[in-house]
Amino acid sequence: MRTCYDSKSMSYEVLARKYRPTNFAEVIGQDHIVKALVNGINAEKMHQAYIFAGTRGIGKTTLARILAKCMNCESDTKPTSRPCNKCSNTIEISSGRSVDFLEIDAASNTQVDKIRDLIETVEYKPAKGRFKIYLIDEVHMLSTASFNALLKTLEEPPAHVIFIFATTNPEKIPKTVQSRCLQLNLKTVSDDVLFDHFKKILKKEKIKFDDESVRLIVNFSNGSVRDGLTLLDQAIAYGNGELLENEIKSLLGTIDDTLLIELIEHIIIGDGKKVFDLLSKIEELTPEYDVILKDLISILHKISLEQVLSNSENKNIKSLANKIDKEFCQLLYEISMNAYSKFSVHPNPKESLEICLLRMLAFNPLQKLSDSNNSINEKNIVEKKTPKKEINSNQSKDIPKKNFLINENNDWIKLFNSLDLSPFARSYFGSMSFDSQVNSTLVFIANENIGQIPENISTEFKSVLESKFSKAIDIEIRIGKVMNCPIDFEEKKKKLDQDSATADINNNKDIQSFLKKFKGKIKEDSVKPIK
Repeated sequence: MRTCYDSKSMSYEVLARKYRPTNFAEVIGQDHIVKALVNGINAEKMHQAYIFAGTRGIGKTTLARILAKCMNCESDTKPTSRPCNKCSNTIEISSGRSVDFLEIDAASNTQVDKIRDLIETVEYKPAKGRFKIYLIDEVHMLSTASFNALLKTLEEPPAHVIFIFATTNPEKIPKTVQSRCLQLNLKTVSDDVLFDHFKKILKKEKIKFDDESVRLIVNFSNGSVRDGLTLLDQAIAYGNGELLENEIKSLLGTIDDTLLIELIEHIIIGDGKKVFDLLSKIEELTPEYDVILKDLISILHKISLEQVLSNSENKNIKSLANKIDKEFCQLLYEISMNAYSKFSVHPNPKESLEICLLRMLAFNPLQKLSDSNNSINEKNIVEKKTPKKEINSNQSKDIPKKNFLINENNDWIKLFNSLDLSPFARSYFGSMSFDSQVNSTLVFIANENIGQIPENISTEFKSVLESKFSKAIDIEIRIGKVMNCPIDFEEKKKKLDQDSATADINNNKDIQSFLKKFKGKIKEDSVKPIK
């Protein structure tokens, strides 16, 4: 016994096809393109060839089909910007059965022979419509020979022919082809437009939803209408005809922003243990690691904008913007973007994310990842709580030699090289020379182009010095001529060591004899001093 199924009862039309625009009025997010095409049709000034360029799923093929219907619609005696979608020409174009509208996939027809066959059909007049329209999708994938074969036809096509090239990569189209076409660049659709569009569709489909679930789908669409509708289809199936925020988060692998905001907060503080404890909590939600990184980048972007524009309504973003230094925020953004750009080639996604977090902690200008920092902070707190003995003013006038922290510039160079400072602090204070000590204040000389030293850098330097000498210290910086600063001293030492290493090579008889025998020479940059 055979069971028969009714194909009609089993059919389902996906949302991307069901809600594909059939006229220019239904197209969303491409007003600039629609206006140009409508004005051209109404003025009867249509170009012979078009390039529709833009990312996937934003309406390149849809616009091409609508344009074809406008040119061949039978509801008027001339092309119209409002196709009826009722005559045989428009119906056949919509269903892909029109003999006057040829859709060609360049990805599977790259050979020059295919293009030559196409060119041979150009001279023949359209069978039913006014125009014969050729749509070549992903045209950038054609071979060089194929493009060359098209050139003459593109330059002087018959009056009844219109070419439309759709591409996601217009840079790969030869300039000779681009110069013969009118290029229209489609934009990604804004989140607000997509949000309203998806809500209208869900209401028509009578699907129960909440705004946050739709917003999540919009965020994952990246401006692509087709990608968004495909996700919407998937979400409806996952939720059994209902869209709920928690289920959509589970489907998309997203996590609550509050966990990531707390993660960034601990990065700012420099608490590595809590950062990785939070990462373990986040991993329990089983999100994709690249999604975690993308969300971190998004939050850092919002913080940066808040610091400049004060445009956020989120209290957490405002709080973080006040806590983090602007320069450090930009550094975190660069570290995360660099990690994301290399994410796909990393052998282990989890390790890629962990290394990114470790770098964020390592380059924190105020705190270190090491546990020694915690003990320093505790020590400072104890010192603040312990009442200090009052010093007679007469005693402070003449500080004995043994109470001097630094006696001369050479002492400063030795001290600087022994300090555990962040790269930022080393860069600032390593370019200064020591001047004098006044009571418990160390006076340094800096060049006039040093600019304003960030407060967190000064705080770090002062904290490290206080822990080194176990006493309260003040820092004063004066503008003047810097003489023999630690960085210059280090550069001079490196040069002397390099010159010494080069001299040793040049004076070594065995090496020089070997080079002479084999007519060889040593690359200058390959000579390194022995450490």
